[in-house]
Amino acid sequence: MKRWATRLWIVSMATVFLLGLSAPAPADTLQEILQRGELRVAVQTQGPPFSFVDKNGVRTGSSVEFCKLMAQEMGVKVTFLDYDWDGLIPALLSKKADLLAADMTATLKRALKVSFTDPFYYTGAVVFAKKGSTFKSIEDCNKENVTIAVLLGSTGEVEAKRFFPKAKIKSYKGGGPLLINAVLAGHADIGVNDETAVVGQMQEFPPNSIEILPIRLSKQPLAFAVRPEDTHLLQWINLFFQWIREDGRYDENINYWVKSLDWKKDH
Repeated sequence: MKRWATRLWIVSMATVFLLGLSAPAPADTLQEILQRGELRVAVQTQGPPFSFVDKNGVRTGSSVEFCKLMAQEMGVKVTFLDYDWDGLIPALLSKKADLLAADMTATLKRALKVSFTDPFYYTGAVVFAKKGSTFKSIEDCNKENVTIAVLLGSTGEVEAKRFFPKAKIKSYKGGGPLLINAVLAGHADIGVNDETAVVGQMQEFPPNSIEILPIRLSKQPLAFAVRPEDTHLLQWINLFFQWIREDGRYDENINYWVKSLDWKKDH
C-alpha cells in the first residue's frame, strides 16, 4: 500500500506541474498590462516641457501627462521609471518597462531596435549660446577652437558631428539642463539640442542668459516606442492619439506644455 501511495503522489504532483505549464499566459503586452493593473513607462527627467519633477516634487510634463491619460483609458495605474538617456531603450528591450515615453526622435537607426508610434510632434535640433555671443552662422561654429556641448546618444550629438566636423564635441550623460550649465560655466562655447527642450529648459536659468541662434539643423519626428513584437500595444497607442486629437485633449496638452510657458505658473 505504501508503494502505491508513493506512486499516486508522484502522478498527482506531475499532473499539477503540467497543468501549471499549460496555464494560459497573457496574449500580448497590452493584455499583460491589463492583468497586472499597471502601465510601466520608462522616462528621463530631462526637464521641461516633456518630463520633469516640478517645484512640488511631482513628475509631470507633456509626455508624462499623455501617459497618465493612456493609463486612465486603460483603467490601470501608471508607474514611471527613471533612466539616463542611453538607458531608455535597454530598459524597454529588457522588459523592465512596457513603453518608452520621452522626447525621443524616431530615427532610422533606433527603429532597428524598437517600434516607434506615429510621431506625436515635430521638433528640430538648434544651436544655443550665451546671450550676445559672436556665433551667428554654421561657419562661426565649425571651427577647431569651438567646443560644442551635446547629450550622449542624442540626435543633437549626431547633428553636431555632421554640421560641425572641425569643432570639438563634448558629450554629456544626463538631461538638457547640463548643456545649458556647460555653456554658462564656459565649459562649452555652444550647445546643440532639440528646440522644444531648449525653450523649456532655458526658463529655469537667469533671464536673457541664453539665446537660440538662427541655425536650425534638422526637422525631427518625436515618438513613443514599444518592443518590436508588441503590435497590439503599438496600434492601441496610435489609436489613443487619434482619439485625443479629435476630442481636443491633444491640443490642450501641446498648447499648455510645448507651445507656451503657461505651465510655469502651476509647476
